[in-house]
Amino acid sequence: MPRTTTLECPGCPSLRALTFDVLGLVKVIETSSKQGGGVAKVVERWGDPDSSRCVLAASIDDSKSDPLLAVARKNGLIEVINPLNGDVRVSITNITSDDLLPEDNAIVGLHMLKKQRLELSSSQARLPLCLGSRRPLPLSYKIFVPIGPLASGFHIQGISPLCYLIMHFKSCTLLTCTTKGHASMRSVEIPKSPQDSISSVPPTAWNICATGNILCSKVDGNENHALFGGKGVEVNVWDLDTCTKIWNAKSVRLYDISAQRRPVLSFDFRESPIKAVAEDLDGNTIYIGNGSGDLASVDLRTGKLLGCFLGKCSGSIRSIARHPELPVLASCGLDSYLRLWDVESRQLLSAVFLKQHLTNVVFDSNFSGEELAASAEVLLPSKAHDVHDTVDEDEEEEESLPVKRKKASKGHKASKKLKSKKRSKNLEVKDVDVL
Repeated sequence: MPRTTTLECPGCPSLRALTFDVLGLVKVIETSSKQGGGVAKVVERWGDPDSSRCVLAASIDDSKSDPLLAVARKNGLIEVINPLNGDVRVSITNITSDDLLPEDNAIVGLHMLKKQRLELSSSQARLPLCLGSRRPLPLSYKIFVPIGPLASGFHIQGISPLCYLIMHFKSCTLLTCTTKGHASMRSVEIPKSPQDSISSVPPTAWNICATGNILCSKVDGNENHALFGGKGVEVNVWDLDTCTKIWNAKSVRLYDISAQRRPVLSFDFRESPIKAVAEDLDGNTIYIGNGSGDLASVDLRTGKLLGCFLGKCSGSIRSIARHPELPVLASCGLDSYLRLWDVESRQLLSAVFLKQHLTNVVFDSNFSGEELAASAEVLLPSKAHDVHDTVDEDEEEEESLPVKRKKASKGHKASKKLKSKKRSKNLEVKDVDVL
């Protein structure tokens, strides 16, 4: 049995998280502050166990309208899933033509770009590409060229009257990177139903490195730049519009790109290697987890260790996620536990055992358990009334349970004994009088 620290968990606010494991399963975890004291519970499981479909990376766009979830698997497939019900919207392959197996060139970085850009600089554009930029044009736009009489009277500022864009269908833009440094950016059409056909557009691809292995990647908040680094690969930053490297550094753990190659801050955390890093919303704090299960927060302005989270994990931490609204941090790893923490007190709020080794965790920030419960009561008022009626009936039945009858019977027996004693005394008194 793994050694863990037993703590009293106060419970979580209402939230929803998605976890991914080595068998390719996606598990939905929900907590409700009104039911069960905010304890994390598994409410859904998507997929069948298959080690070849191990989830290596995940990225979510939890917008209120038509949210999407992208997952990269060990077999080279990238799936775009509906995070509300688990339906696969589209599946594409990331296998390159360099005769490398997916296991030898696995995807280590996946990011779903939320911001779509339209940059047309020529009226001769016919392909879905932003001319002057290597960023793919979102496939939700198609080029429409008026012909004959329709060409007159059309004009859009900044674009030639011969070329227009019309919204046609939904799409998403995915940025991926493999261990061998093969980066690609592609627009993926999202069909309305799985039976609909989709158009394929060649991705924009480039090489991050010639040697070494990429181990991590990150996209900035504005989605203009991406960072890559790994074993034998210097940390470097790329411009996503031009797909060119704009900055690089050597042997720097924490850095500021405005300081060029000079390290601004460097510190060590325990002895095990750091396996997961996540940033806080304040822009000054980061959360780090290592191979021994230690989780801590660090102030980047001073390099000071703010403190470790209470309740040591028994396995390597592989993923950390900060809730975008609530003061909650999620961590998961090789001990098969999803843990939810309070970022202010660094105490454990709730934990759930998920059986398999976990690789990633993401939050669905638009979830609200109270709102769902309220909507359910509004949609089904009669059923809710029936439930209350049944509850009342159950309470009435509980009142007449044998246990309570036993208590009443005990009192009744005691009263009987007292009455019998009084009667016996009265009889003795009468006998004395007679004598």
